[in-house]
Amino acid sequence: MKKIILSLLVLVLAASCQEQQKIAFVDNGQVIEDYQMKIDMEAKFKKQDEAYKRKTDSIGQAYQLDAQQTQLKLSSLSQKKQQEGSQQFSQKWQLIQQQLQYEQQQMEQAFSKEMDSVIKSVNKFVEGYGEKNGYTFILGKNAAGSVMFGKEEKDISEAVTKAINDDYNGKDSKEDATETTEKEEDK
Repeated sequence: MKKIILSLLVLVLAASCQEQQKIAFVDNGQVIEDYQMKIDMEAKFKKQDEAYKRKTDSIGQAYQLDAQQTQLKLSSLSQKKQQEGSQQFSQKWQLIQQQLQYEQQQMEQAFSKEMDSVIKSVNKFVEGYGEKNGYTFILGKNAAGSVMFGKEEKDISEAVTKAINDDYNGKDSKEDATETTEKEEDK
């Protein structure tokens, strides 16, 4: 019995002597929201969206003008000719509407694809950041609740955001990341 207790005591002591694992978490939403690459991408798509809206506004005005002119032309024709003219008018504008919908879908798909690229970039960066700074785990905090609670001193979102933006902007973030990590360890 003494041997079993002694063995358990040795195991407990050995386990407690193991090196502490370095664990932190990142607020995924905050990092992505503040990531300069995402901000730049959104600005690019905002310009495209504004150009698309200007295009649809001018097409809408052209439609109204064309509708008025077509209505005037058709009003003096027979009912059969009015129906034919109305049908031609509808077909013409239906094609234009389909083209606009297609362009909008293309923009949405391109935005989605680039957003996926931003998320992959953040994930890859956090992985490298964790390895470089000796973390065993960096957990992701998000609305789904993967981290329900974390002590504020374990939240490295700000440090990761600064490092990823420095990296994106071409700065050498090694020194900054090391300084930030040393500050985190002091907490």
